[in-house]
Order: sequence, then C-alpha cells, then structure tokens
Amino acid sequence: MQQLMMIRLFPFLGWFRNYGPKTLKVDALAGVTVALVLIPQSMAYAQLAGLPSYYGLYASFLPPMIAALFGSSRQLATGPVAVVSLMTAASLEPIATQGSGGYISYAILLALMVGGFQFLLGLLRLGVVVNFLSHPVVNGFTNAAALIIATSQLPKLFGISVDTGKHHYETIISLFHNITAFIHWPTFFIGTLAFAIMFGLKRINGRIPYVLVAVVVTTLISWAWGFEENYEASISSIQSPDTRNLIQDHNMTVREIESLTAQYGRLSLKIIEEKRRQKSITSGIINLEHELALTELQREKLKKESRLIRKRLRALKYRVAEDSIGDRRLYLEGEVPAGLKDDGREWRLQVEVKPLKEDRLLFKGGVEVVGNIPRGLPRFSMPALDSATMLRLLPYAVIIALLGFMESISVAKGLANMIGSLGGSYPVSGSFSRSAVNLQAGAVSGISNVVTSLTVLVGLFFFTPLLYHLPQAVLAAVIMIAVLGLINVSGFIHAWKAHWYDGALSIVTFFFTLLFAPHLDRGILLGVGLSLLVFLYKSMWPRVAILSRHRDGSYHDASAFYLQRCDHIAMVRFDGPLFFANATYLEDQISKIRLSIPELKHIHIVANGIDDMDATGEEVLSLIVDRVRSAGYEISFSGMKKNVLDVMKRTYLYEKIGKEYFYPSEAVAVESIYKMTHRHTEEKECPLITCCPTQP
Repeated sequence: MQQLMMIRLFPFLGWFRNYGPKTLKVDALAGVTVALVLIPQSMAYAQLAGLPSYYGLYASFLPPMIAALFGSSRQLATGPVAVVSLMTAASLEPIATQGSGGYISYAILLALMVGGFQFLLGLLRLGVVVNFLSHPVVNGFTNAAALIIATSQLPKLFGISVDTGKHHYETIISLFHNITAFIHWPTFFIGTLAFAIMFGLKRINGRIPYVLVAVVVTTLISWAWGFEENYEASISSIQSPDTRNLIQDHNMTVREIESLTAQYGRLSLKIIEEKRRQKSITSGIINLEHELALTELQREKLKKESRLIRKRLRALKYRVAEDSIGDRRLYLEGEVPAGLKDDGREWRLQVEVKPLKEDRLLFKGGVEVVGNIPRGLPRFSMPALDSATMLRLLPYAVIIALLGFMESISVAKGLANMIGSLGGSYPVSGSFSRSAVNLQAGAVSGISNVVTSLTVLVGLFFFTPLLYHLPQAVLAAVIMIAVLGLINVSGFIHAWKAHWYDGALSIVTFFFTLLFAPHLDRGILLGVGLSLLVFLYKSMWPRVAILSRHRDGSYHDASAFYLQRCDHIAMVRFDGPLFFANATYLEDQISKIRLSIPELKHIHIVANGIDDMDATGEEVLSLIVDRVRSAGYEISFSGMKKNVLDVMKRTYLYEKIGKEYFYPSEAVAVESIYKMTHRHTEEKECPLITCCPTQP
C-alpha cells in the first residue's frame, strides 16, 4: 500500500520495473530524436511569442523533465507549442514592447501563473472545466490558429519587414502589398528549400528527423555562401538630410510610444488596485479611466505615425561608396555621385519597433540569421510578484492554461510551468507532434523526456555557436510545417453532418478567431459562449413525444414511427432535465395535447428522460397536476428517477399526487390506466395495448 502511494506521488518510481539496458538505449535514442526536433522548433516558437529565440531553449530544459517525472503519460512531450506561444504574445503586447526586459519578465511571470492555475485544477480534480470547450469550438479555433500562425511567418519567409497591424488580416494585406517591391529572393529560396526538405522527408518516412536535416542543410548553405551581410554605420554617413531627419523622427516617436506604453501600464495597474481597494466606482477611478483612454488615443495616434515613418525608411535602398578621401558613405539608390563606384550590393536599413542607435545603424544586404545565442542557462530566480500585474495577466493565464485541453489539465503540467519559470521559461504545454515523434522512436518511459531535457542542456552549453548561421526564414518554415497538422477541414464537415448547429458553431468560431487575431482569446471565448447558448437553447425546448406501442412491443414516438395514438390516453415522454429554462415549455406542451385529443381522459408522463429537477420545475409540475385534474383529467407518472422522486417527496408533491399514480414502468402503467379509461368507449383495440398498425 505504501509503495502504491509513493508511485502515485512520484510516478517516475514506476519506470524502473523490469527496466534494463536495452530499454534505456531505446529511451535514450527517442529522447535525443525528440530533442533534435525540439531545439529548432522551440527557438522558432519563442520568436512567435515575441521573445529572443534562446528563451525557447530555456523553456525546453526544465519543463519536459518535470512534466515527465510527475506526469502519468510516459510518452507525452512537453515544451513550447505554437498556439500557446501566439497567445503569450497577444497577452503581453498591450503592456510591454516585444523583446524588452519588461516583456521577458512578464512572460516568465505568466508561466508561473499558468502553472499555478493548472496545478490547482489538477489537484482539485477540476479538469472538467475544459468540457466547456466543445469539439466544434476546438476544431474551429485550432484551424484558425493554424492559419494565423502560418501566415504570421510569411514576412520572415519573404525577407520583408512588416509592422503588426491591430488585426492580423491587416498585417497580411500590408505584406502582400509589399511583396513585389521588397521580396528578398535569397531569403525566400532558403526558406522554401527548408520547407521542401521537411515536407518531402516527412512524406517519405516520418521517422526521419526532417526538421534536423533541414536545419543542418540550410545552416551549412548559409555559412558556406556567407548569406549574412551586415554593415554598421553612423547616421552621419548617410548622404541624405531627409533620411537622417526621418531616422530622428522615428526615434523620437518610438520613445514617446514607449513612454506612453509605460504610462498606460501604470494607469491600468493603478485602476485595478483602486477598484480592489475601493470596492466601488469612485470619481478618482473615473478620472483614472479617462486618463487611460486619453493615453491610449495618444499612443494609437503615434503608432500610426510611427508605422508610416518605418514604411518610408524600409522602402529606401542604399549603396555604399568611398568618397574622394577614402571614407565610406551611404547614398540612396540612384544618387551615387558620378565618378564614385559603389560596392555592388543593395543595402536596407534594419528598422524595428524600437529606437535606432544613431551611432551604429545596422544595414542588411543578405539573409537574416539567428546570430549569437548566449551559452548556458539563465540565472535561476523567482519571477517578480506584483499583485496588480498578476491581476492584469490573470484572464490570459486562465485561457492559456485551458488551452491544454488536448492533453487534459494535470498537476504535472502545472509543476512544469511553475518550476520552468524559475529557469526563464515562458508558458509551455504538451505537443502532439513531438509526442508522436517520441512514440514512433519507441519511447518506453519518461526517461526519454529526461534525455530530451539533458540534450537541450548540452546544446545550450556547447553547441549554440553552430546555430549562428541558421536563417530566420528556416525557423519560419519550421513553424509552418509544424502547424500544418492542426488544419482539419474534415472536422467542419463531420460537425455539420452531426448537427447543423455544431457545424455552424465550428465555422463561426473559425471566422471570428481569424477576425480577432492576434487576440485568440476572444475567438475561443466567443466559441465557448455560443456553445453555452446552444446548450441553453436545446435545454429550453427539449423533445416532447406522444408514445404508442410498436410492433416489437416497446413504446416509440408515434409521429416518428407513424403509429396510431390512443383516443383516451396521452402517453407523453419528456427528454431532458426539468428546470427553470424549460419547465413552462412542458406546461405549454401538455396544454396543446389536451386540446388536440378531444376524448382525452388521462395524461401519463413517461419520466425516465427527466434526470434532474429544480425548484422551478417542481413548482410548474405541481401546477400542471392541478390544472389537469381541475379540467377533469387524471395524470400519472412512470420510470421516475430516484433523485427526482426525492425532490418531489421533500416538497410533498409526491403525497399531493398520490403514490398510486406512480408506476415502475410504462407497461405496468398502461395495463392499470387502460381499465379506468376505456370503460364504455368505442375504441375496441387500444394502440397502447395491442401491436398498433402504422398509419397509411
């Protein structure tokens, strides 16, 4: 007993039963195989989350190991995934600039919060909350998320810098407007080559480490051909006064935006703090919200100006040439003075959403690569805990935690995120694609995931220089090939075939997730809300059928099976719980039945479909009994479930109706009711007693 308890607390102790060198060899090979897929994927996903690429490696060290040690699944691979990475970026974008120190701190804090929420759900066995995510909603969301993630990588694939719009579709429209003018063909070719290698090898044999092959091949090509071409120069080297002024305008605008963003964050946190302290809306809170709205308006105005400036700067092409005294100068294309010879390369200024260093402007003339990756692990520390910031991030933490629906909420996954945050990890989840690789590689126990973590650790300490020349376009291709597996068009068709409203729910979730992107939380919340409305709609109008006897001796819906109905007994079946939302519907249906059968004498309710009843349902049922009896009819019940019967006994409705009017089954009820209702009638053969013929 004690041994079983220890294994339950520490599942990894169960790995070593009948474990030997052969099994260890298989697990070690599987672990290394997964790591070779995880390393490039995690770097790509970190950039998708708005973080430096090496933070993906930090998220691939502790979380897979912790999740394996304390998880029930021996093959589930945990680490950075595409949807959670995109959600992380959407969560943090309003309060910090991507890649900044504050942004990184918030991402690590978010991992701690996500882990804490998952841990509590697992500990309290509340994973049932993910049932609110119906399969049609999940299908619509994942298909939309796959398209959003894939298209978000197109700028890197084409070698184009495009500002992120307020909505994702705006970004894509802007991208396609700029492709013909700004596409960088070497970047496009190397990214397409990586995509072709991965797609081809995956089709040939899924066991081939296709991601690793693509990364190795393209990195070697990038290194051998010297794809990276960077040139640094001061602003004074640019021989265009208008361009210099434009750069200075860019820096001034970005700094003002950063200042307003910081102010927006402070005001947001202050409002949350004040609302928590005051417990009601005060004039001070209203003033703060007014100031917050003004700050947001100013920030949006500056963002628009900044985007226009960046667009103009990115459109400029430069040539480098030596002047008469041997100094290298930058001239706009077509403005190189006569007699000077340029270096033959086209240069573009690297412009991002941050101030440019005027003494060290970076010009790019080749393929953008990953560059330097710090060796080793970050300093282990507890994320800074700030109550106001945590309250601001809480809704996003809950949604990201629930996005683990594919592998169910668990204590292990919570521990993985919480402990991972101590080592610089951002939120992680289980990965279907890497779990499949782990399974195909023959993993037997969680030791394979431990080996994966240790392989990442070895890579962080010894092999990061090898990733320097890895093209960014290849990381984009890695993400795109990974999310292809999330696209499932047949899911829409299947949902529609099941019920039209399920198909509609899936399509609506898909459409609005695309529309709201990058705020994926809005799409999935809309889907959940619509699911609840559909559930409520179905609950408000449950099926009410009048039964008759079939040839097989059982009782079926007379309308559905074209059966004759009794002239004196209405055998009514109510399918669903009887509660506040549908109780009056039953009352209306009973009234219609009374009016539709002129010679009616008895209403018998087959109650085996009523699995629950609340106070409203009980009161309406009591009212139905009163009205039926006052109109000169009788009413009885059969197949009543114990929990419903208990409600009726506690409220004395059972005694009011009379225990003689409750029957164990409809057959027993019909046999008793028939004798009372068919005296002195012209109905010779009751369809409820004999095998009733079908209506013509």
